[in-house]
Amino acid sequence: MLVGRKIGMSQMFDERGERIVVTLIAAQPCKVTEVRTPEREGYRAIQVGYDEKEKDQIAKPQQKRCEKIGGPYFKRFVEFRVLTSDKVLPEVGASLSVEQFKSGDSVDMIGTSKGKGFAGVIKRHHFAGGPASHGSMFYRAPGSIGSNTFPGRVIKGKKLPGHMGSKRITVKHLKVVQVDPKENLLVVSGAVPGGRNGWVVVRHADQGIKC
Repeated sequence: MLVGRKIGMSQMFDERGERIVVTLIAAQPCKVTEVRTPEREGYRAIQVGYDEKEKDQIAKPQQKRCEKIGGPYFKRFVEFRVLTSDKVLPEVGASLSVEQFKSGDSVDMIGTSKGKGFAGVIKRHHFAGGPASHGSMFYRAPGSIGSNTFPGRVIKGKKLPGHMGSKRITVKHLKVVQVDPKENLLVVSGAVPGGRNGWVVVRHADQGIKC
């Protein structure tokens, strides 16, 4: 489990000479700021701080939280819930880096998708629309959304125009292609949610960890 920034996409070649589309993640070492235990909080989890800043750049509650571990100061925090009871939780102040991953590992990537603004049904839900010729007035409209006298209302979940994107997306079972501890880089095959410089959470797949 780690938090990093999405640098962008590139391509690599494997040992067979086949091209692989990859995403580069810059993941500076994160630190465990809190450990939740069933005896005290009723569940098992660890809280991780990331996005290191100067002391005067973050709020005082965050400053106090970081002072417990002796620094550095983090602006953002994320909690990883450990669902299995046999997994040993790291101690407060422990550092998490890309070294916990190795080539061939299966990981889940969690990020926020790109925002598209307000979109119609054709762009948002891939509606076909109406005919575009012979004077048709029904082109990109959604069409009828009502119902009969019963129930006499628009059913919840109806596909309509609205805000598109900016949602939390999880892409599961991506493969770690390369790990560079010196540069704190993680190279993952495939696409990762979000745009460049967006924050993404990396966690081992099927390890009983929920974010």
